[in-house]
Formats: sequence, structure tokens, C-alpha cells
Amino acid sequence: MGASMINARSETAKEKPAFKELLQRRRCLIPADAFYEWTKTGKSKQPFCFEMIEREPFAFAGLWDSWRTPEGTALETCTILATTPNRLLADVHDRMPVILPAASYDLWLDPEFRDLAATTEMLKPYDAGLMRRYAVSTRVNNVANDDRQCSEPIEVAGNVQAALF
Repeated sequence: MGASMINARSETAKEKPAFKELLQRRRCLIPADAFYEWTKTGKSKQPFCFEMIEREPFAFAGLWDSWRTPEGTALETCTILATTPNRLLADVHDRMPVILPAASYDLWLDPEFRDLAATTEMLKPYDAGLMRRYAVSTRVNNVANDDRQCSEPIEVAGNVQAALF
């Protein structure tokens, strides 16, 4: 079950029993410097890297929980909240992780801040004008590959590349 909850729809999190209390009391930031999404191109999938224009780190809006497995092992888990895509992602994927502006970090992490309506209002698509995307090698599709080549820009043929901002 834990693996199936790697992300949660931000639009319905406040209504779901698995996420409602977490949204009120167990919010976290998940740091990143980029993320990947794929678009289908014929019989294969083309990966794209999404990052901030200035390549600075950012944080996804997350929820965390602590629970015990049926065997009694304690686990701490987290989920990334996802929302509708901004214009930079819309032609690649129908969802994107919620990226919080740095000015919202303190409020997001404040355990005393429990206003569900105000919290939900923070879960919007990030400003596409502050981001960039580029195609990357399909090397990123294999977890055995963990090197710089996975995130280097590549040229791709066809109209997939033409949609870049």
C-alpha cells in the first residue's frame, strides 16, 4: 500500500481519510533540484527534465506519516502532492508535483497552521515562467543508471522538441 501512495491528488487530499489529517498536521517539504516526466513518442517514451530557470533547488509539498507494518516494523513514509500541470508540463503529462514558493515554506511546516481551506489554496501549479524543460536521454529510464548523462540535455526530432519553452 505504501508504494501506491507515492503521490496524492492535491484537489481531493482534504477529503480522503488517508490524507486529511496529514494535510492538517503532518506536512513536509521534499527538496529537489529537478524532476522528470515522460511523453509517449511512437512506441517509446521520451523523458524530459524540469527544473528552475536558475537551476536552484526547490521543494515539493509533501505529507508524512509514521506507522507500523503488520510485522511490527516502524516506518516513516511521505507522499508528494500533485496538481494540474502548468503550461510547461501540460503537453507532456496531465499532473505535476506541487512546488511551493520559498516564501510559503515556514507556513507549510507550521504544525499549528491547520486551516484546510488555506492549506489547500497553497497547492497550485507552479509558475511556468520560472521553470524550464529539456529532453534527456532514455538512460534515465533505468534505475541502474545513476550518472550525469541521465540529466544532460539532448536533441530530439519532431514536434516534441518544438514545444519547449
